[in-house]
Amino acid sequence: MKAPVISSWFRTGDVTAPPDIESAALRSDRFRLEREGDWRRLEDILSRMERGSLRRITDEELLELPTLYRTAASSLSVARETSLDRATLDYLESLVQRAWFQVYGPRQGLFTWLRGFFLGGWSRAVREIWLDVCIALFAMVAGTIVGWLLVSRETEWYYRLVPTQFLDTRVPGASREELLQSLSVQENAQGLSTFAASLFSNNAGVAIMAFALGFAFGIPSILLLIHNMAVLGAMMWLFAGQGLELNFAAWLSVHGTTELFAILLAGAAGLHIGRSMAFPGNRSVLDAASESGRRSALVMTGVVIMMVVAAFLEAFPRQLIGGMGERFAIGGTLLVFWVIYFFVFNPPDRGGAE
Repeated sequence: MKAPVISSWFRTGDVTAPPDIESAALRSDRFRLEREGDWRRLEDILSRMERGSLRRITDEELLELPTLYRTAASSLSVARETSLDRATLDYLESLVQRAWFQVYGPRQGLFTWLRGFFLGGWSRAVREIWLDVCIALFAMVAGTIVGWLLVSRETEWYYRLVPTQFLDTRVPGASREELLQSLSVQENAQGLSTFAASLFSNNAGVAIMAFALGFAFGIPSILLLIHNMAVLGAMMWLFAGQGLELNFAAWLSVHGTTELFAILLAGAAGLHIGRSMAFPGNRSVLDAASESGRRSALVMTGVVIMMVVAAFLEAFPRQLIGGMGERFAIGGTLLVFWVIYFFVFNPPDRGGAE
Protein backbone atom coordinates (compact mmCIF):
# COMPACT_ATOMS: atom_id res chain seq x y z
CA MET A 1 0.00 0.00 0.00
CA LYS A 2 1.35 3.40 -1.03
CA ALA A 3 1.76 5.91 1.81
CA PRO A 4 0.04 9.33 1.34
CA VAL A 5 2.24 12.29 0.51
CA ILE A 6 1.70 14.89 3.25
CA SER A 7 2.82 17.79 1.01
CA SER A 8 -0.10 17.15 -1.32
CA TRP A 9 -2.54 18.14 1.47
CA PHE A 10 -1.32 21.76 1.30
CA ARG A 11 -1.21 22.10 -2.51
CA THR A 12 -3.08 25.21 -3.82
CA GLY A 13 -3.71 24.09 -7.41
CA ASP A 14 -7.07 24.39 -9.27
CA VAL A 15 -9.86 22.08 -8.25
CA THR A 16 -11.31 20.27 -11.24
CA ALA A 17 -15.11 20.34 -11.41
CA PRO A 18 -16.94 17.02 -11.72
CA PRO A 19 -17.97 16.23 -15.29
CA ASP A 20 -21.75 16.52 -14.64
CA ILE A 21 -21.46 20.02 -13.09
CA GLU A 22 -19.27 21.21 -15.92
CA SER A 23 -21.75 19.89 -18.44
CA ALA A 24 -24.65 21.66 -16.74
CA ALA A 25 -22.75 24.94 -16.69
CA LEU A 26 -21.98 24.67 -20.38
CA ARG A 27 -25.60 23.85 -21.16
CA SER A 28 -26.81 26.86 -19.16
CA ASP A 29 -24.35 29.19 -20.88
CA ARG A 30 -25.33 27.93 -24.30
CA PHE A 31 -29.04 28.34 -23.48
CA ARG A 32 -28.51 31.90 -22.30
CA LEU A 33 -26.34 32.89 -25.29
CA GLU A 34 -28.85 31.58 -27.81
CA ARG A 35 -31.77 33.59 -26.33
CA GLU A 36 -30.23 36.45 -24.45
CA GLY A 37 -30.68 38.86 -27.35
CA ASP A 38 -34.48 38.57 -27.21
CA TRP A 39 -34.48 38.84 -23.42
CA ARG A 40 -32.42 42.01 -23.48
CA ARG A 41 -34.63 43.54 -26.15
CA LEU A 42 -37.76 42.72 -24.13
CA GLU A 43 -36.18 44.14 -20.99
CA ASP A 44 -35.27 47.36 -22.79
CA ILE A 45 -38.85 47.87 -24.03
CA LEU A 46 -40.30 47.06 -20.60
CA SER A 47 -37.96 49.47 -18.85
CA ARG A 48 -39.05 52.32 -21.09
CA MET A 49 -42.72 51.46 -20.63
CA GLU A 50 -42.34 51.27 -16.85
CA ARG A 51 -40.66 54.69 -16.83
CA GLY A 52 -43.62 56.10 -18.75
CA SER A 53 -41.58 56.83 -21.86
CA LEU A 54 -44.29 55.56 -24.19
CA ARG A 55 -43.51 58.17 -26.85
CA ARG A 56 -40.07 56.62 -27.33
CA ILE A 57 -41.55 53.23 -28.14
CA THR A 58 -42.12 52.67 -31.82
CA ASP A 59 -45.08 50.88 -33.38
CA GLU A 60 -42.77 48.04 -34.41
CA GLU A 61 -41.67 47.54 -30.80
CA LEU A 62 -45.28 47.48 -29.58
CA LEU A 63 -46.16 44.87 -32.19
CA GLU A 64 -43.07 42.91 -31.24
CA LEU A 65 -43.84 42.98 -27.50
CA PRO A 66 -46.31 40.01 -27.36
CA THR A 67 -43.90 37.85 -29.40
CA LEU A 68 -40.98 38.69 -27.12
CA TYR A 69 -43.19 37.98 -24.08
CA ARG A 70 -44.09 34.52 -25.40
CA THR A 71 -40.43 33.85 -26.19
CA ALA A 72 -39.40 34.73 -22.64
CA ALA A 73 -42.23 32.62 -21.19
CA SER A 74 -41.14 29.69 -23.35
CA SER A 75 -37.53 30.15 -22.22
CA LEU A 76 -38.69 30.13 -18.60
CA SER A 77 -40.57 26.91 -19.15
CA VAL A 78 -37.53 25.25 -20.74
CA ALA A 79 -35.26 26.56 -17.98
CA ARG A 80 -37.49 25.02 -15.33
CA GLU A 81 -37.66 21.68 -17.13
CA THR A 82 -33.90 21.42 -17.61
CA SER A 83 -33.03 22.70 -14.12
CA LEU A 84 -30.77 25.50 -15.25
CA ASP A 85 -28.92 27.70 -12.79
CA ARG A 86 -30.83 29.67 -10.17
CA ALA A 87 -29.73 33.07 -11.47
CA THR A 88 -31.18 32.40 -14.95
CA LEU A 89 -34.47 31.20 -13.46
CA ASP A 90 -34.79 34.26 -11.21
CA TYR A 91 -34.03 36.61 -14.09
CA LEU A 92 -36.57 34.97 -16.41
CA GLU A 93 -39.32 34.83 -13.77
CA SER A 94 -38.93 38.53 -13.06
CA LEU A 95 -38.84 39.38 -16.77
CA VAL A 96 -41.97 37.34 -17.58
CA GLN A 97 -43.93 38.86 -14.70
CA ARG A 98 -43.06 42.39 -15.82
CA ALA A 99 -43.98 41.58 -19.40
CA TRP A 100 -47.33 40.01 -18.38
CA PHE A 101 -48.40 43.17 -16.57
CA GLN A 102 -47.51 45.27 -19.59
CA VAL A 103 -49.20 42.97 -22.13
CA TYR A 104 -52.25 41.68 -20.23
CA GLY A 105 -52.38 43.61 -16.95
CA PRO A 106 -55.12 46.12 -16.06
CA ARG A 107 -54.50 49.58 -17.44
CA GLN A 108 -56.98 51.59 -15.43
CA GLY A 109 -57.38 52.48 -11.79
CA LEU A 110 -60.38 51.97 -9.54
CA PHE A 111 -61.87 55.40 -10.09
CA THR A 112 -61.48 55.14 -13.85
CA TRP A 113 -63.20 51.77 -13.78
CA LEU A 114 -66.04 53.09 -11.57
CA ARG A 115 -66.58 56.04 -13.91
CA GLY A 116 -66.77 53.70 -16.89
CA PHE A 117 -69.07 51.37 -14.98
CA PHE A 118 -71.64 53.98 -13.98
CA LEU A 119 -71.36 56.06 -17.16
CA GLY A 120 -72.35 53.37 -19.61
CA GLY A 121 -70.69 50.06 -18.76
CA TRP A 122 -73.41 48.78 -16.45
CA SER A 123 -76.37 49.88 -18.57
CA ARG A 124 -74.66 48.53 -21.71
CA ALA A 125 -74.25 45.11 -20.09
CA VAL A 126 -77.95 45.09 -19.17
CA ARG A 127 -78.99 45.97 -22.71
CA GLU A 128 -76.78 43.19 -24.09
CA ILE A 129 -78.83 40.61 -22.15
CA TRP A 130 -82.17 42.13 -23.15
CA LEU A 131 -83.58 38.79 -24.31
CA ASP A 132 -82.85 37.22 -20.93
CA VAL A 133 -84.39 40.23 -19.19
CA CYS A 134 -87.57 39.69 -21.22
CA ILE A 135 -87.64 35.98 -20.35
CA ALA A 136 -87.07 36.70 -16.65
CA LEU A 137 -89.77 39.40 -16.68
CA PHE A 138 -92.21 36.96 -18.27
CA ALA A 139 -91.40 34.39 -15.55
CA MET A 140 -91.95 36.97 -12.80
CA VAL A 141 -95.30 38.12 -14.19
CA ALA A 142 -96.38 34.51 -14.68
CA GLY A 143 -95.34 33.69 -11.11
CA THR A 144 -97.43 36.56 -9.74
CA ILE A 145 -100.49 35.42 -11.68
CA VAL A 146 -99.96 31.81 -10.61
CA GLY A 147 -99.71 32.82 -6.94
CA TRP A 148 -102.91 34.87 -7.15
CA LEU A 149 -104.85 32.10 -8.91
CA LEU A 150 -103.68 29.38 -6.53
CA VAL A 151 -104.73 31.17 -3.33
CA SER A 152 -107.97 32.41 -4.89
CA ARG A 153 -108.99 28.81 -5.61
CA GLU A 154 -107.65 27.24 -2.42
CA THR A 155 -106.77 29.33 0.65
CA GLU A 156 -104.41 26.68 2.00
CA TRP A 157 -102.00 27.58 -0.79
CA TYR A 158 -101.40 30.88 1.00
CA TYR A 159 -99.73 29.11 3.92
CA ARG A 160 -97.65 27.00 1.55
CA LEU A 161 -96.41 29.94 -0.49
CA VAL A 162 -95.95 32.78 1.98
CA PRO A 163 -92.96 32.48 4.39
CA THR A 164 -93.75 32.33 8.09
CA GLN A 165 -92.08 35.72 8.67
CA PHE A 166 -95.02 37.35 6.86
CA LEU A 167 -97.69 35.33 8.67
CA ASP A 168 -98.24 37.79 11.54
CA THR A 169 -101.59 39.46 10.92
CA ARG A 170 -101.32 39.12 7.15
CA VAL A 171 -103.27 35.89 6.84
CA PRO A 172 -106.56 34.97 5.17
CA GLY A 173 -109.49 36.07 7.33
CA ALA A 174 -107.66 39.14 8.72
CA SER A 175 -109.79 42.28 9.05
CA ARG A 176 -109.28 45.44 7.00
CA GLU A 177 -107.97 47.27 10.08
CA GLU A 178 -105.41 44.57 10.82
CA LEU A 179 -104.11 44.65 7.26
CA LEU A 180 -103.99 48.45 7.27
CA GLN A 181 -102.04 48.33 10.52
CA SER A 182 -99.40 46.12 8.84
CA LEU A 183 -98.88 48.89 6.27
CA SER A 184 -98.60 51.70 8.81
CA VAL A 185 -95.47 53.73 9.61
CA GLN A 186 -93.23 53.66 12.65
CA GLU A 187 -92.93 56.55 15.10
CA ASN A 188 -89.13 56.92 14.88
CA ALA A 189 -86.09 55.50 13.09
CA GLN A 190 -84.63 53.69 16.08
CA GLY A 191 -83.35 50.24 15.16
CA LEU A 192 -83.99 50.70 11.45
CA SER A 193 -80.29 50.52 10.56
CA THR A 194 -80.14 46.95 11.83
CA PHE A 195 -83.37 46.27 10.00
CA ALA A 196 -81.80 47.59 6.77
CA ALA A 197 -78.78 45.32 7.18
CA SER A 198 -80.98 42.25 7.66
CA LEU A 199 -83.09 43.18 4.64
CA PHE A 200 -79.99 43.57 2.49
CA SER A 201 -78.74 40.14 3.58
CA ASN A 202 -82.08 38.50 2.77
CA ASN A 203 -82.58 40.24 -0.59
CA ALA A 204 -78.99 39.70 -1.66
CA GLY A 205 -79.40 35.99 -0.91
CA VAL A 206 -82.39 35.77 -3.24
CA ALA A 207 -80.58 37.66 -6.00
CA ILE A 208 -77.41 35.59 -5.71
CA MET A 209 -79.41 32.36 -5.80
CA ALA A 210 -81.28 33.53 -8.89
CA PHE A 211 -77.92 34.25 -10.54
CA ALA A 212 -75.98 31.20 -9.36
CA LEU A 213 -78.66 28.70 -10.34
CA GLY A 214 -78.44 29.95 -13.92
CA PHE A 215 -75.45 27.68 -14.54
CA ALA A 216 -77.87 24.74 -14.69
CA PHE A 217 -79.02 25.99 -18.13
CA GLY A 218 -81.16 28.70 -16.50
CA ILE A 219 -84.08 26.46 -15.54
CA PRO A 220 -83.63 26.73 -11.73
CA SER A 221 -83.38 30.52 -12.05
CA ILE A 222 -86.74 30.66 -13.81
CA LEU A 223 -88.33 28.39 -11.20
CA LEU A 224 -86.92 30.53 -8.38
CA LEU A 225 -88.30 33.71 -9.97
CA ILE A 226 -91.72 32.09 -10.37
CA HIS A 227 -91.75 30.91 -6.75
CA ASN A 228 -90.73 34.29 -5.31
CA MET A 229 -93.29 36.14 -7.37
CA ALA A 230 -95.99 33.64 -6.43
CA VAL A 231 -95.51 34.88 -2.85
CA LEU A 232 -96.17 38.41 -4.08
CA GLY A 233 -99.26 37.28 -6.00
CA ALA A 234 -100.65 35.57 -2.90
CA MET A 235 -100.18 38.68 -0.76
CA MET A 236 -101.71 40.91 -3.42
CA TRP A 237 -104.75 38.64 -3.40
CA LEU A 238 -104.96 38.97 0.40
CA PHE A 239 -104.96 42.79 0.41
CA ALA A 240 -107.16 43.05 -2.65
CA GLY A 241 -109.77 40.98 -0.81
CA GLN A 242 -110.18 43.90 1.65
CA GLY A 243 -110.04 46.60 -1.00
CA LEU A 244 -106.46 47.56 -0.05
CA GLU A 245 -104.70 46.74 -3.32
CA LEU A 246 -103.62 50.35 -3.91
CA ASN A 247 -102.42 50.75 -0.34
CA PHE A 248 -100.40 47.56 -0.65
CA ALA A 249 -99.00 48.56 -4.04
CA ALA A 250 -97.92 51.97 -2.69
CA TRP A 251 -96.34 50.38 0.39
CA LEU A 252 -94.48 47.88 -1.79
CA SER A 253 -93.46 50.34 -4.49
CA VAL A 254 -91.18 52.36 -2.20
CA HIS A 255 -88.52 49.66 -2.23
CA GLY A 256 -90.11 47.09 -4.54
CA THR A 257 -89.45 48.92 -7.79
CA THR A 258 -85.72 48.77 -7.00
CA GLU A 259 -85.66 45.37 -5.30
CA LEU A 260 -87.76 43.55 -7.89
CA PHE A 261 -85.79 45.21 -10.70
CA ALA A 262 -82.57 43.93 -9.11
CA ILE A 263 -83.96 40.40 -8.77
CA LEU A 264 -85.09 40.61 -12.39
CA LEU A 265 -81.56 41.52 -13.51
CA ALA A 266 -79.98 38.83 -11.31
CA GLY A 267 -82.26 36.18 -12.75
CA ALA A 268 -81.59 37.44 -16.27
CA ALA A 269 -77.81 37.37 -15.67
CA GLY A 270 -77.96 33.76 -14.49
CA LEU A 271 -80.26 32.84 -17.34
CA HIS A 272 -77.85 34.50 -19.78
CA ILE A 273 -75.03 32.16 -18.74
CA GLY A 274 -77.25 29.08 -18.78
CA ARG A 275 -78.69 29.97 -22.19
CA SER A 276 -75.23 30.58 -23.70
CA MET A 277 -74.08 27.18 -22.41
CA ALA A 278 -77.14 25.45 -23.84
CA PHE A 279 -76.89 27.29 -27.17
CA PRO A 280 -73.21 28.26 -27.65
CA GLY A 281 -73.54 28.72 -31.42
CA ASN A 282 -70.21 28.60 -33.24
CA ARG A 283 -68.23 28.97 -30.01
CA SER A 284 -67.15 26.22 -27.65
CA VAL A 285 -69.22 25.85 -24.48
CA LEU A 286 -66.28 27.10 -22.41
CA ASP A 287 -65.80 30.19 -24.55
CA ALA A 288 -69.53 30.94 -24.55
CA ALA A 289 -69.74 30.57 -20.76
CA SER A 290 -66.65 32.73 -20.28
CA GLU A 291 -67.97 35.54 -22.47
CA SER A 292 -71.45 35.55 -20.94
CA GLY A 293 -69.94 35.20 -17.46
CA ARG A 294 -67.97 38.43 -17.83
CA ARG A 295 -71.08 40.27 -19.02
CA SER A 296 -73.24 38.81 -16.25
CA ALA A 297 -70.64 39.62 -13.59
CA LEU A 298 -70.87 43.27 -14.61
CA VAL A 299 -74.65 43.13 -14.26
CA MET A 300 -74.40 41.45 -10.86
CA THR A 301 -72.03 44.14 -9.59
CA GLY A 302 -74.79 46.64 -10.26
CA VAL A 303 -77.38 44.33 -8.69
CA VAL A 304 -75.50 44.47 -5.39
CA ILE A 305 -75.66 48.27 -5.51
CA MET A 306 -79.39 48.14 -6.22
CA MET A 307 -79.87 45.79 -3.28
CA VAL A 308 -78.16 48.26 -0.97
CA VAL A 309 -80.47 51.03 -2.24
CA ALA A 310 -83.53 48.78 -1.84
CA ALA A 311 -82.59 47.87 1.74
CA PHE A 312 -82.20 51.55 2.62
CA LEU A 313 -85.57 52.40 1.05
CA GLU A 314 -87.29 49.50 2.78
CA ALA A 315 -85.84 50.30 6.17
CA PHE A 316 -86.32 54.09 6.21
CA PRO A 317 -88.72 55.73 3.69
CA ARG A 318 -91.13 52.80 3.67
CA GLN A 319 -91.27 52.70 7.48
CA LEU A 320 -91.41 56.48 8.02
CA ILE A 321 -93.55 57.80 5.12
CA GLY A 322 -97.20 56.83 5.36
CA GLY A 323 -99.00 58.76 2.62
CA MET A 324 -100.04 56.65 -0.35
CA GLY A 325 -99.22 59.45 -2.79
CA GLU A 326 -95.76 59.97 -1.32
CA ARG A 327 -95.04 56.27 -1.44
CA PHE A 328 -96.12 56.03 -5.07
CA ALA A 329 -94.03 59.10 -5.89
CA ILE A 330 -90.87 57.54 -4.43
CA GLY A 331 -91.39 54.14 -6.02
CA GLY A 332 -92.49 55.58 -9.36
CA THR A 333 -89.56 57.97 -9.53
CA LEU A 334 -87.10 55.18 -8.92
CA LEU A 335 -88.77 52.95 -11.50
CA VAL A 336 -88.57 55.69 -14.13
CA PHE A 337 -84.96 56.34 -13.19
CA TRP A 338 -83.93 52.70 -13.59
CA VAL A 339 -85.78 52.33 -16.91
CA ILE A 340 -84.18 55.49 -18.33
CA TYR A 341 -80.75 54.56 -16.99
CA PHE A 342 -80.77 51.05 -18.40
CA PHE A 343 -82.63 51.47 -21.68
CA VAL A 344 -82.40 55.15 -22.69
CA PHE A 345 -79.07 56.35 -21.28
CA ASN A 346 -76.54 55.23 -23.91
CA PRO A 347 -73.25 57.16 -23.90
CA PRO A 348 -70.49 56.13 -26.34
CA ASP A 349 -68.34 53.18 -25.31
CA ARG A 350 -64.91 54.44 -24.21
CA GLY A 351 -63.57 51.02 -23.28
CA GLY A 352 -64.00 51.24 -19.48
CA ALA A 353 -65.59 48.81 -17.00
CA GLU A 354 -64.94 45.65 -18.98
